[in-house]
Amino acid sequence: MKKLIIAVLLALPIIASAQKYGHINTQELFAAMPEVAQVKLKMDTIQSQYENQLASMNEEFQKKVQDYQTQEATMAEAIKQIRQQELQEMQQRIQLFYQTAEQDIQKKQQELLAPVHEKMTKAIKAVGERDGYTYIFDSASMVHIGADAIDATPAVKKELGIK
Repeated sequence: MKKLIIAVLLALPIIASAQKYGHINTQELFAAMPEVAQVKLKMDTIQSQYENQLASMNEEFQKKVQDYQTQEATMAEAIKQIRQQELQEMQQRIQLFYQTAEQDIQKKQQELLAPVHEKMTKAIKAVGERDGYTYIFDSASMVHIGADAIDATPAVKKELGIK
């Protein structure tokens, strides 16, 4: 039994040294992926559509506010109340549209980026398995990276076809 414990203790440094650790900068890798630029273009188009609609709604609101302000002095009290209520409802619709647009934009961005994240993850796993890494850490969240640490970013870029 003692011999077994001694053998295990002697083998631990050998086992530990056989493990291969790497790090990768996923932010750099993600930014370098051509799919991200395509997603950005799509998102810019979608955001622009929402911004144009919002600008149109705001322009219409401002016009109605100006009309109200110019006619307010000559309006009957009942008409004033109806017009004020219309303006409040219009402002609420604009706020609701803005909130909905933000949610839609976030949802669409997540939807479009999900396959890109999946592709990157698969490439990291492929490199890890192919090159025999025990672990590949994200260097963005590392406190310290030693000089002898292996940067797997170039290998994953190669796996993804990124130069």
